[in-house]
Amino acid sequence: MASHVVTLIPGDGIGTETSAAMQRVVEATGVDIQWDVAQAGAACIEQYGTPLPDPTIEAVKRNKVAIKGPITTPVGSGFRSVNVALRKMFNLYVCLRPVISIPGAGGRYEDVDIVIVRENSEDLYAGIEFEQGSEAAGRLIDFCEAEGAGTIRPDSGISIKPISVTASQDIVRYAFDYAVKHGRKKVTACHKANIMKYSDGLFLRTAREVAQEYAGKVEFNDNIIDAFCMNLVTDPSWFDVIVFPNLYGDIASDLSAGLCGGLGIAPGANIGKEYAIFEAVHGSAPDIAGQDLANPTAEILSAAMMLDHLGELESAEAIRQAVRNVYAKGETLTNDIRRTTRSEKPGCSCTEFTNALVAEIGRL
Repeated sequence: MASHVVTLIPGDGIGTETSAAMQRVVEATGVDIQWDVAQAGAACIEQYGTPLPDPTIEAVKRNKVAIKGPITTPVGSGFRSVNVALRKMFNLYVCLRPVISIPGAGGRYEDVDIVIVRENSEDLYAGIEFEQGSEAAGRLIDFCEAEGAGTIRPDSGISIKPISVTASQDIVRYAFDYAVKHGRKKVTACHKANIMKYSDGLFLRTAREVAQEYAGKVEFNDNIIDAFCMNLVTDPSWFDVIVFPNLYGDIASDLSAGLCGGLGIAPGANIGKEYAIFEAVHGSAPDIAGQDLANPTAEILSAAMMLDHLGELESAEAIRQAVRNVYAKGETLTNDIRRTTRSEKPGCSCTEFTNALVAEIGRL
């Protein structure tokens, strides 16, 4: 059996607990993983002056594959997202989010099986912003008016939304290649090209051009983003692989996760041409940190995606099957799932849930 070295970034809040649970489950499969532990998050600021210290960056560069727990991002102030910084630094242009029903998890549907492919580098998350009242914002406001592009109120903060042919080609081609590799039938491109003709319009035009390369292999269609949201909650079976610009993909990922039981069971990956970082997509939940109450399912299923990436397919499927079995039995589930399913049974601890998964893997 091959040995793999993986950078492990436990993160903030419940991250240390969910990461430890993930390690136990991965090790139960027998796969040989050497964990290169590195730190990131608010706790690093006092020591390093940054939430993303150089030793952590070097560990990702060295190993090329990483898995991380949730990291707190302040709202409206403070440092920018560590997640966004990692995506930019390592050109992780794909955010991959499979959304699959787990019977017993309390999802709105029992048969959801879709894949969200989100462009990670551009759009409003590019971080090109101008603060309200700044000279730069004033010059940009004057420029837009002089060019006849429209009037912006002088007390505005401004974010720029770049969407390029290059990034659009890369993300749409990834979506189609994923569909071909995994036997998927259809790719849907989501956009607001009816309003934003030069940004979303470019994305849609590029998607249509790339789709022609896969004609006869994979079906293609497109959805305006607001119609997509309605269609998704009406009948998720209309969709298969769905590709988005950055912001819409972020929102749609969480919306889709809500159909299946919530972010506590939603895995994710950020993938580039050289590096890949796998992560639970939920928050750091500092209110329950250190109490052994966290649900580690998302981190554990993200590890299964990581094992797929490493070529450890049997171990990855063993983890997914163990998760399905434990949820289907319904005997050992954490409080968040009990609330989702409106069950009166007491929730179990993170440790108890992990124990059940390890035992289930042992029976497979």
